[in-house]
Amino acid sequence: MATTADYGLGEFTYPRGWFMIGQSADATRTPVGVRYFGEDMVLYRGDSGRVFLMEAYCPHMGTHLANNTTSYVIKDGTHVEGDNIRCPYHGWRFGPDGRCNQIPYSPVAPPKAAAIKSWPVTERAGCLWIWYDPEGQEADYDLPPFEQWDTPHWVNWNIRMLGELACHPQEVVDNMCDKAHLEPVHGSIDMVHFHNEFDNHVCRQVLAAGHKTLAAEGGAVMTNDTWYTGPGILQSVMVGENPSHMLIAHTPIDDGVVKVWYGLFVKVANATPDETDIATARAYEDAGVDAFAQDFEIWSNKRPCINPMMVRGDGPFDKVRIWYRQFYNPRSEAASYQTRVNGSYVTRGTKESPWDSAA
Repeated sequence: MATTADYGLGEFTYPRGWFMIGQSADATRTPVGVRYFGEDMVLYRGDSGRVFLMEAYCPHMGTHLANNTTSYVIKDGTHVEGDNIRCPYHGWRFGPDGRCNQIPYSPVAPPKAAAIKSWPVTERAGCLWIWYDPEGQEADYDLPPFEQWDTPHWVNWNIRMLGELACHPQEVVDNMCDKAHLEPVHGSIDMVHFHNEFDNHVCRQVLAAGHKTLAAEGGAVMTNDTWYTGPGILQSVMVGENPSHMLIAHTPIDDGVVKVWYGLFVKVANATPDETDIATARAYEDAGVDAFAQDFEIWSNKRPCINPMMVRGDGPFDKVRIWYRQFYNPRSEAASYQTRVNGSYVTRGTKESPWDSAA
């Protein structure tokens, strides 16, 4: 397993950006322990309905705020009070801002140092999202709207947590430019066009090709428009009889380990999807998971690729890796990476560069 330092990505171990931390259903009034960005955290839903993410350990004596089932704090139902969480060991209570606001046995105000980190959670499209920034700054780009959610003619996605992947996310993002793997891994055929575009925090891939099983050889060409918004949110649109909009989200757990989720919106003829429409959407979803599993298996069984041995027709791996570095370095340096890659790079198609004309 390779680390961020092995890839020479930059100053920070974990990238700046919007990341998924779970589904809406994962946050309840019963706090649960989660781990992201090398930190143990606690996730819970307060009585207001809002979702909170806190540092896991009480600053008093280091107790995990969620991992307990026997304390009378839990038995008496005071683990969550309003939007506060109470330590199961000595009952110290922490507010949504992470500051201790009550020590039940002490006559003095809680010490100012009695505070834990908290991360604001955005709940959108049935998912939970946070902005992570090692510099502690506010978001400098927007979380995608996922406007298909609860929109007429669209079947809502059924988010699947695909598990943990012991592979640095650099290898996952590399897929954006990897034209050459599409036929042997995914069954693409008769490729008409492949190009990448970079626009600041967005990296895009456009593919037009047939497929060995999804489209008959010599038949209709399928077009996929796929893009990253920042380092951890990938969306892909495929046109067809039932247009689909895919989500693949990956979030670092530790340096070189990510958790991965998959979801698929499917457009149907009925404004209010019926059971048949939902069944169709779930079949598309299953096919999408199977396709992504082809990548997942490769990533799970390869050694780290620190320096790709690029050949003509591979795609612009160098550009993708420069683009990705902006998220591992101070925000003040982001523009320097963007300037080096912004633009369009065609690897297959009518506007190929001379370098790729023999691809």
